[in-house]
Amino acid sequence: MTDPIANLVVRLKNANKAKLPSITFNASKLVTSIVEVLASEGYISSYKVITKNKRKTMMIVLKYKNLVPTINGIRQISKPGLRVYQEAKKLPRVLHGLGIAIISTSQGVMTDYQARKLNLGGEVLVYVW
Repeated sequence: MTDPIANLVVRLKNANKAKLPSITFNASKLVTSIVEVLASEGYISSYKVITKNKRKTMMIVLKYKNLVPTINGIRQISKPGLRVYQEAKKLPRVLHGLGIAIISTSQGVMTDYQARKLNLGGEVLVYVW
């Protein structure tokens, strides 16, 4: 696995299509911080990092409303071959503010409106709507 963010995005898409209750995969600091943002914004129910034999795995419990997933779409923006950076004034608005963009800034991973509020730019990681 060379791109853990792509792994997260694909697993979330596939789990939502299959209506799975939860998913598990290898955890890293960046993926954990992205999942924290998703949990705080209400896109997933909960998550748990499990350490076993010095390997960290993460279990994410997905959230549904009347069998409809709360994550309607998720797309990776910045990729290993093409990094996408934006300054604070030009941060994207996903679906005119109905979705969120997850940004990696110098003060951590946060949503686009939190970064705009703190006047921080950074790497645009994922769009979620």
